[in-house]
Amino acid sequence: MNEHKLLTLLKVIMITGLLLIATGHYLLSYSSVPATYGVNGLILSGALMAFGIVLSLPTKMYLTFIFVKNENERRDKEKSRRASKSK
Repeated sequence: MNEHKLLTLLKVIMITGLLLIATGHYLLSYSSVPATYGVNGLILSGALMAFGIVLSLPTKMYLTFIFVKNENERRDKEKSRRASKSK
């Protein structure tokens, strides 16, 4: 799998995680799921938020590492260009 496809997949996973967090928060805070289903409604909402966190956090860290690596490579290329122009 090339890097572009991997980044796209990780972004999709991260967005899915954020949507699960938002859905769990909505179910817990604004809907009548906890009142209707009792403890099972709370467990459902909490499970959605927990699974969303599991999906979103590691991908954010990985994407941050990729972006930092690309930025450092870009800076190194600029430094080498400047050094070659000054000689």
